[in-house]
Amino acid sequence: MPKLLKLNASNPKLWLLIGIGIAGVVVLAETRRRRRRKPLKEDFGAFIQRFELLPISQPYQTQNLSALTFAIKDVFDVKGYVTGFGNPQWKKTHGEAGKTAIVITALLSNGATCVGKTVMDEFSFGLNGHKPIVIVLCLNVEKYCIFVGTDTTGCVRIPAAFCGILGFRPSHGVISTIGVLPNAQSLDTVGWFAWDPSVLHRVGLVLLPSNSVELKRTRRIIFADDLFQLSNVPSQKTVYIIGKAIESLSGYQSPQHVNLCQYIASNVPSLKGFLERLTLQQNGVSILKALTSVMVSLQGYEFKTNHEEWVKSVKPRLGRGVSDRVIAAMNTTHDNIKTLYKVRTEMRGAFQRLLKDDGILVIPTVADDPLKLNTDKGFSSEFHDRAFALSSIASISGCCQVAIPLGCDKNFCVSVSFISAHGADKFLLDTVLDMYTTLQEQVSVAYALPLPYANGSMETSELLKEKGNAAFKGRLWNKAVDYYTEAINLNGTNATYYSNRAAAFLELGCFQQAEEDCNKAILHDKKNVKAYLRRGTARELQLRNKEALKGVFTFKKLSCMSFVSDLECWSS
Repeated sequence: MPKLLKLNASNPKLWLLIGIGIAGVVVLAETRRRRRRKPLKEDFGAFIQRFELLPISQPYQTQNLSALTFAIKDVFDVKGYVTGFGNPQWKKTHGEAGKTAIVITALLSNGATCVGKTVMDEFSFGLNGHKPIVIVLCLNVEKYCIFVGTDTTGCVRIPAAFCGILGFRPSHGVISTIGVLPNAQSLDTVGWFAWDPSVLHRVGLVLLPSNSVELKRTRRIIFADDLFQLSNVPSQKTVYIIGKAIESLSGYQSPQHVNLCQYIASNVPSLKGFLERLTLQQNGVSILKALTSVMVSLQGYEFKTNHEEWVKSVKPRLGRGVSDRVIAAMNTTHDNIKTLYKVRTEMRGAFQRLLKDDGILVIPTVADDPLKLNTDKGFSSEFHDRAFALSSIASISGCCQVAIPLGCDKNFCVSVSFISAHGADKFLLDTVLDMYTTLQEQVSVAYALPLPYANGSMETSELLKEKGNAAFKGRLWNKAVDYYTEAINLNGTNATYYSNRAAAFLELGCFQQAEEDCNKAILHDKKNVKAYLRRGTARELQLRNKEALKGVFTFKKLSCMSFVSDLECWSS
């Protein structure tokens, strides 16, 4: 070939043929490369910009994230790219970033490769913008190892729950937000999603400061019993899965139980002013509504402080849902700002006292079924209210929280969250890494069989009922629930056991579970007067007054029938 070129160096036809040959090789190589790469349509519109940032070489440094890829939310600055903040007009009115966000640099310096930016809700408001990302998270397990985003009011935790994957919101302020567009800096955190607990843990080792709380020898699991009334999954199933898991692991104390709303009401006195504005009774629902009100107000005030000048000058066109929230933020006043920050401070202190350096609070991650992925409808305002009621706990307290999948129930993903005290991030991630495999083993058992499962005699179940009654009289309502539950497992057709457990649930503020127990009691005994009365109370406390009123009429009718029957027996 070299000899041929030398002899025919001036022949244009020869060079044309060589050029065509080289072009063919290049086209063939590119065709093969594209075939190896998954089609872009599999991204389902989750990416607004595809690019590749290769790892930064660090001599003499172990790269903990080597071979991992990650995608980022469009709030992170990347040098040479415009950060869009989810709004086209923002992107048009801002220039390219001069530096890359510290978080992104840290990931690149530890061996990870960035593959692009994902879509998001405008200005980090709401949850609807995560819909295409949720699809990608579900379907592209091998393609993207990590998704890095921000969590202000739940934008990492809630999508993670929908997908049945892990999502971590770190303690507020422990990870740098330099180079990240702020929504509300008192609530904003950098968070991440992962499918594998070891990957979640490895990212934490890279991003979290080295002086964070280290692994503890013992751990206290604390169930927030009252919050599971907001969940579609019975708390007994969750308690069973986690309880069985820690039985086979070392370093875990026996589970504890708490009525978290009562605890917050007693330890966050500044919430009282927000409770007084609500027309609801002072129960768990109103406590969470008050906490949500603080979170939304604080978010609105700080968003206004950060971006009011731009919003008023540009007057951007905004999407459904976001427009109302931006307008509300622009109308936020300074009247109660000191109280908002005081609630945040009191919540931080209350949770430090509750959790200390070894406590892990267990709550549902979300309350409702996830939005079906094949629908164009957004989330309802009712969904936002119920979702924010749970997410406001970590957002206001500043605690770290991780969403953990616990299988599927009734065709939707089940997710619980572990919350640890502010600064205990590594302790929490260590716990997840320690427990995860055992938890998943127990999940396979829990959803295959009715739980808890046992065989026993009528005499044993009656004894358990009496123990439950004694615990109830002693105001030990959590223990009463446990005894009644064991009795029900032995004899699931006894209406009294369900009715008695409903009474204990009412005392704990678990109104939905109380109603469900009353329904079961009535199913087994249609003349169980107490079950009707307790069901009416449960419905009233859930603000379903019309249904409660029907229950009162049924209760009165049955009471009269019972009185007439007793009178007839006495006269005979």
